[in-house]
Amino acid sequence: MSWFPGAMSCKSKVAPSVDFDHSCSDSVEYLTLNFGPFETVHRWRRLPPCDEFVGARRSKHTVVAYRDAIYVFGGDNGKNMLNDLLRFDVKDCSWCRAFTTGTPPAPRYHHSAVVYGSSMFVFGGYTGDIYSNSNLKNKNDLFEYKFATGQWAEWKVEGRLVARSAHGATVYNDKLWIFAGYDGNARLNDMWTISLQDREQANWEEIEQSGEIPPSCCNFPVAVCQDKMFVFSGQSGAKITNNLFQFEFKGHIWTRIPTEHLLRGSPPPPQRRYGHTMVAFDRHLYVFGGAADNTLPNELHCYDVDSQTWEVIQASTDSEMPSGRLFHAAAVIHDAMYIFGGTVDNNVRSGEMYRFQFSCYPKCTLHEDYGKLWENRQFCDVEFILGEREEKVLGHIAIVTARCKWLRKKILQARDRQKQKSKLECNEESEDSGSGSQKDSSGRSSRGPPLLEVSIREADAQPFEVLMQFLYTDKIQYPRRGHVQDVLLIMDVYKLALSFKLSRLEQLCVQYIEASVDLQNVLSVCENANKLQLDQLKEHCLNFVVKESHFNQVIMTKEFEHLSTPLIVEIVRRKQQPPPRVYSDLPVDIGTSLVQDMKACLEGAGHEFCDIILLLDGHPRPAHKAILAARSSYFEAMFRSFMPEDGQVNISIGEMVPSTQAFESMLRYIYYGDVNMPPEDSLYLFAAPYYYGFSNNRLQAYCKQNLEMNVTVENVLQILEAADKTQALDMKKHCLHIIVHQFTKVSKLPNLRSLSQPLLLDIIDSLASHISDKQCTEMSSDI
Repeated sequence: MSWFPGAMSCKSKVAPSVDFDHSCSDSVEYLTLNFGPFETVHRWRRLPPCDEFVGARRSKHTVVAYRDAIYVFGGDNGKNMLNDLLRFDVKDCSWCRAFTTGTPPAPRYHHSAVVYGSSMFVFGGYTGDIYSNSNLKNKNDLFEYKFATGQWAEWKVEGRLVARSAHGATVYNDKLWIFAGYDGNARLNDMWTISLQDREQANWEEIEQSGEIPPSCCNFPVAVCQDKMFVFSGQSGAKITNNLFQFEFKGHIWTRIPTEHLLRGSPPPPQRRYGHTMVAFDRHLYVFGGAADNTLPNELHCYDVDSQTWEVIQASTDSEMPSGRLFHAAAVIHDAMYIFGGTVDNNVRSGEMYRFQFSCYPKCTLHEDYGKLWENRQFCDVEFILGEREEKVLGHIAIVTARCKWLRKKILQARDRQKQKSKLECNEESEDSGSGSQKDSSGRSSRGPPLLEVSIREADAQPFEVLMQFLYTDKIQYPRRGHVQDVLLIMDVYKLALSFKLSRLEQLCVQYIEASVDLQNVLSVCENANKLQLDQLKEHCLNFVVKESHFNQVIMTKEFEHLSTPLIVEIVRRKQQPPPRVYSDLPVDIGTSLVQDMKACLEGAGHEFCDIILLLDGHPRPAHKAILAARSSYFEAMFRSFMPEDGQVNISIGEMVPSTQAFESMLRYIYYGDVNMPPEDSLYLFAAPYYYGFSNNRLQAYCKQNLEMNVTVENVLQILEAADKTQALDMKKHCLHIIVHQFTKVSKLPNLRSLSQPLLLDIIDSLASHISDKQCTEMSSDI
């Protein structure tokens, strides 16, 4: 269905640098307002449970998704191990036993199951008679189930793969990958792979892993996202943690995902746990359930792979939440997650099926967009002159003044000095002009305003650039963890953060440094902290050194021999008589975020630094060039190529001028990524991402959902007006449909009388079309 004729005619007006990929789901043209059945995002729904005559309630089973069905295999019902195969049709919400032929795997639990092509592959697990506790053993067999024929077949494979259960398994690059697990005596952390392309040529191959390999563990989930495999928590003995690890298939390299960059007050990672599930969807990993320190939590945790941040998903108000459970199983079909079974309270097995609706919004690119502005250094209007060597770093007044009050004060002082200097120069030029002297065409007046120079003697260029990166992105690129020079650099950044009163950056630096201190660098960090008078970091280092497991190793190093005498004395005294621990109940000041600061900037805090006027139907709205250019390629191309001489830009979306309210909603999105707006604004802004060249169609996706969810009797007339003005014919039809079917209520709305004559005629015409012939006959007889 076509939408917004103005939007399609906008193509020629998109800035030259915009190149939309129309084969990509992020393309704006792919979003149309087709009104039909839709599911509330982040909604849990309880689906029909599995009847006992189809299959037993169970845990420690597997589920896989194939086409529009969930397949459940194995597990245990509390008394016996199982090897039946159940099928749940997600369209009909119906259960049945899947058709099978051939010899299935022996009854088992804690096995793994994956889908490759049109087959399911089941590997390993624990078999035997749990009721009599006999013949219990781990397996390393591999079975294939063909969905098309229902045929079970065992693969006879060569290789030395240790039998195991409670392991991780996934498919990548035509291969089955097996990681860690339990062999009956010990937990493992080895990795094996086998090609699934040719049964006759298949053999197990052990993978040589490198990097930060996870500890030996079992009862953990794995998920593949963005060509990497992720492992979260699990049972690993005394070393159990809530670490998230990623594995790069190409180089076979493990990396522990750092959480040091997460501020106190930001959502932390989930508690350590085992028996949980983790699935991947889009750029996110979703963790649910498991046993976490003797509790069964039922929050759904989401990890954003791009931003490396965790959050707890807030379920919709009409959700039917599953209770906490462990040893359940999960799979993804289309844009929803399905969870089946598990062990719930009092060791009871479950036969419940739940569905969770994901949100499919494109990611917020606010931090990326401002980060690119910093990297590219386009449209800079300030030059910081740093340290004794007077090194120069460029920046943007609008963003720097919004984020840092200390630098804002410096910039205002420099601007006052520049104005005084310009005034004196103007007076001198007037005198010179009177005596016959003239400026040629290459003079300053023809070059535009010069860069504002701001001198900061207390800052060197390298740490100042890290600080500037934080101002633009709310984070810093952490250097190599543990390397002395890199830790010392972040200490210099920390010193600047204290001077510039940037609480959020202080916390980032402290958390990074404390996490990076180790036996090799602790003395260097301690000495530098002492020199810079960074008492909190010095205290952390001293406590690290005098730990029982660290002390002897540290004092035997060469670095200890060259340590300053006062520090050696302090370490010895600290070892002999540790100071009492001081606990503070005072909340930690984590400062303001990029979003909060840019919101304040738009709402007035940045008014005195505006350098462009946006004209909406003749009405001026001051704004900031750098911010507009960072977020919109339309403005970026305009300011780079043909900046209007009068500094004024007319605002429209295609041939349509948005309402003042809708325009303010668009500015909120540009400045700080806000997508909350009245439904009628969504109509005006639906085409804005295409016309203004935003990084993706996130705004448009929210506009569509806003309209789907929020057209009510109370606002239908406002949306009808907006739909008529924007020529959104499908939305106009939708509104007229609501008006006709709810006319008794709509007729009492005060703004019905203020509608234009053509819209009132449209309503009358729709009412007339809705009235049946029989009703017309009855009305005629009454007359």
